[in-house]
Order: sequence, then structure tokens, then C-alpha cells
Amino acid sequence: MLHATSGLVPAGICPLPGRPGGSTTVQSLETMRHSAAHVMAAAVSRLFPDVKLDIGPSTEDGFYYDFDLPHRLTPDDFPKIEAEMARIIVANLPFERIEASREEAQKLLAGQRYKLERLADVPAGDVISFYRCGDFVDLCRGPHLPSTGGVAAFKLTSVAGSYYRGDEKNPMLQRLYGMVAESPAALATELARIEEAKKRDHRKLGRELELFSVHDDVGPGLVHWHPKGARVRVTIENFWRREHYRAGYEMLFTPHIGRAHLWQTSGHLSFYKDGMFPPLEIAEEGEHGAKPAEPYYLKPMNCPFHIQIYKSRRYSYRDLPLRWAELGTVYRFEKEGVRHGLLRVRGFTQDDAHIFCSPEQIEGEIRRTVGFALGILRRFGFNEVTAYLATKPAKAVGEPARWEQATHSLEAALKAENIPYEVDAGGGAFYGPKIDLKIKDALGRPWQLTTIQFDFNLPERFQLSYVGEDGKEHQPYMVHRALLGSLERFFGILIEHYGGAFPLWLAPEQVRVLPISEKQLAYAQDVADQLRGADLRVSVDIDSEKIGAKIRRAQMEKVPYMLVVGGREADAGAVAVRRREGGDQGVMPRDAFLELVRKENEA
Repeated sequence: MLHATSGLVPAGICPLPGRPGGSTTVQSLETMRHSAAHVMAAAVSRLFPDVKLDIGPSTEDGFYYDFDLPHRLTPDDFPKIEAEMARIIVANLPFERIEASREEAQKLLAGQRYKLERLADVPAGDVISFYRCGDFVDLCRGPHLPSTGGVAAFKLTSVAGSYYRGDEKNPMLQRLYGMVAESPAALATELARIEEAKKRDHRKLGRELELFSVHDDVGPGLVHWHPKGARVRVTIENFWRREHYRAGYEMLFTPHIGRAHLWQTSGHLSFYKDGMFPPLEIAEEGEHGAKPAEPYYLKPMNCPFHIQIYKSRRYSYRDLPLRWAELGTVYRFEKEGVRHGLLRVRGFTQDDAHIFCSPEQIEGEIRRTVGFALGILRRFGFNEVTAYLATKPAKAVGEPARWEQATHSLEAALKAENIPYEVDAGGGAFYGPKIDLKIKDALGRPWQLTTIQFDFNLPERFQLSYVGEDGKEHQPYMVHRALLGSLERFFGILIEHYGGAFPLWLAPEQVRVLPISEKQLAYAQDVADQLRGADLRVSVDIDSEKIGAKIRRAQMEKVPYMLVVGGREADAGAVAVRRREGGDQGVMPRDAFLELVRKENEA
């Protein structure tokens, strides 16, 4: 029998129905977003009665709903959908929660294939709940506002394709996005932030600034770094390597492929095969002819290779800790629905490292690693860092004492560095606890970069050992560690953080020399040669355009410094300095300018 209750229940927001979650407040923005998604679905259902519904969750900055609809939605449809939503909101319809048996739920969802499949996901015995506002009833676990009138200022923002359940083998649905806020002013602020994010989109700026490209002729998700983008990458890599050597790391280089049995031993073929590229069948030449073909896999991770290097000799406790780092390119078979510019690709270079140490060294190593990560992130302009400590899950490998020590070491390091953190209880991998560090970019968006992950699994699988002070064999602690995540994803984040206007030390082109006429071209080249000799990245604009056009072009291309040189500057051995931000800085001797940029580069 259907059972109606109030629209408010102490449960978290989730697109999957019928499952209990954490608590949330009635007035939370998250609840308003989820309620707005239902209002939008009700409006679309009124306007397009043949619609098939899937899910409509809240997101970090708004809400969406997935529809299967013969009519192709475009921004031209937004005004009429918004008008229908406004009518539903003005009607102030109560959100009424209904509990139903599975049989009753199936009747309510007759003709809604996606909802029926979602219903089948609800475990036997769990409460099945619906929410009704007016004549619209939706399978959902809530919570919602008391009534539709609580949905304040809103706006539909975009529509995109989305595979059902994220699987490209399933039908493509239409995902309609919207935003909602507590007031028109707050909504205007959020919409302005979205517009700014569009301007900073790394895919757009990547094209405009000629930083990178992806080509279907080569393959999706495979990045081509252009000369300017490669300049930034080399700068990042040089800084990264220098800081790692200073911090006591050694560099490794490892192959791109490995035999199948390596990945069987590591467990990747059991746990991660869907994320790996199909194998390459390679037949080796033996003494008596070709051997049977053997499968090789492109590496999805670097750790098994580092372990092979560890196993190549015997280590004593005196040799530990070992800190080994690699900018190792890996390959993962990311599907179409999740690939996104530089942020999710199929071939990428991890700033990977592994630490092998004794139990007595682990706490000091973790503290050292956290402090090292913070220093690296701050150099790139990320000063707001939060952390998540993921602890032991229900199913785990490794001795309980090791888990306890590892978790304590991670937590102690966060406290020592005064980093705010949340505990993700049970959120660790089965092979060890971890720390995730998140930064906020210039628009306040969070990005996870650094991961510090314990691993009790691989040392056991590969039977790693060292000789302890007692002369006996002991298993080392192993820590996986990435600071930037991957160079591709980190570059995408940097582009959006700075809007393409990189600080001087990162800029692909730091200085552009602008001769006023061809008469100063030789002097301009001499200035550029002097700056290049000081390891600055410099170009000369040799076009015959007027100086105003040259300055505008350099500004559009986000060059930090422009040096205008005319006859007077050439005669005086000087340069007229312009900054990307700040404009005309006056005329100064060449050596004075060189000292200026040297200091700024080091800041």
C-alpha cells in the first residue's frame, strides 16, 4: 500500500533511489538544487509527454536531469522550459514523499524503462520512495524542500549528450543542466563565474595560444604538445626534477610495455583490466625458431617496474629509505563519455614516485612527503590546500598493526603541517590508507592533485624484502606518491587557473622584442640574444606592421613582457618596457631589465 510522508527526510542527496545516506539540512543549497532538478523534470514532462526519465541529481555547482526525448533540446527550448518551471514554482506545490512496495513501484513506473532499471538496483528489503509535486511523481530517495516555492532564482545553462549509466554501448540521453541560488544576486554571481570559467576553458585557450591539440587521425585522448606547450612542460619537468634531487630522490626510466605475467602478479589484470589497452601479441625469436606469441600490455601504472628495479639487488636496512621518482608515461583505455581535453586522456605522464622504507622510518617519510608536496604546489600558485584521509575499508589486506601505524603516520603528517582534513572512514583502497590533497583554483574550484598511498599488497605479491638490523628478512613499507597527478591534467588545471596568462617563470614566451621599424631589427635580435644567453624565453616580432598592432598581438598571446625598441633605444642601448599587466614601464638599460626579470623569475 502506498504510504505518504512529509517531503523532508534526514537523508543525503543521491541520484540512486531508495538508499539511505548522510544527513543534510532542510535549507541547504544541495537540497534546493535537487528539488530544482525535479521541478525541471516536471516541466519537461508537461511539455514533452513522450519523455523517458532517468536521474536528476544535484552537482557541485547546480543540477541536471537526463532525458530520453525524440525532440532534440537546444538553447531555444530553454525559455519555454523555464517558463513552465516558473509556473510550478509559483504554484508552491508541496513535495510529498511516498513509500511503495516493489509491485506498486513497478506500476507507477510503467513505460519508464530507465526508471524501472534504477528500481531494480534498489536492494531487496530497502525502502522504495517516490516524491510527488502536483501530478509529477518521481522515483527518488530525497530529501526535498517542503514545496516547489522554495526553489529560488534559477536558470537553465546547457544541454549535452550523456550515455545511459556512462556506458557508450547504451543509448545516448540528453542531459539538461541548470543552476539555482538563494537569490537573484547570488545566481548572477554564479553565472558570472561560469562565464569566466568558459573563457578560461583549457581546450579553448589551448587552441588560441597554440599549446596542445588532440587528433582523431592519431587517436582520441592522445595529446600532442605544441612548441609553446612543450616549453611550459619542460619548465615544469626541470623544476620537478631539481626539487626531487634536492629532496633526496633518484630518477628512474622504465619501459612502456610489459609481459602479461607481470600484470598478473601485480593484480592489474584481475582488478583493472577494463582500464587497460588490449594486449599486443608478440612472438619472440628463440634458438629453434619463433616462440609462441606472448601478450604484452601497455603499462597503466609504473609501480611494477619500480618494484622490478628494487628486486634486482639485495637491500639492507642501512640502504633505506629509497625514494625513486619517474615522469612515466602510462596508458589507460578511457571511454568516450569520460574523456575531457587534458583532464581525462588515454596517454599521460604521471609524476610518480615510490618510497621503500622500514616501519621505523615511515612516519618521518610521510611528514617529509606532505611538506614536500605543499612546497611544490605553492610554487605553482596553489596556497589553499585541504586534505582527505581515507582509512581502512571492510575488506583489506595487511596486518591490522600495519594499518594502524600507516593511518597514524598519515594523520600525524597532516596535523604537523596544519592542513585541514576530513576523514573518509573506510575509503582507503584494500591495499592501504591514503591522503588526497585538493587545491582551489582562481575560481574557487577544487581539484585533487597529490595522492600519498600506502601499499601492503604489492610488497607481498612480489615478495619484497630487506635485511634488518637483526640479520633477518623483513618486508619493506611501500608508498605510492604523485604530487601533480599527471602533467597533462596539471597543465589543463594551470591553463584555467591562470586563464592562459602564466606567471613569468612558467610562460612559454617570457619576452617579446618589438622593433618599431626594420632599421632596429638587428638591434632587436641583439637584445634577444642577450636575454636568451640568460636562459630567458624570447622572440622577436619581425612583421612589418605598426607597433600598436604588434603590442596588441603580444597582449592577446599573453606574453608577460614586451620590449619596444626604436632609434632612441638602439642609440642608448636601452629598451622601452611594457608589462602584460601594468602597461608602459618606461625606458631602462638592458642590464637593468635583465636584473628585473631575473628577480621576478626567482620569486
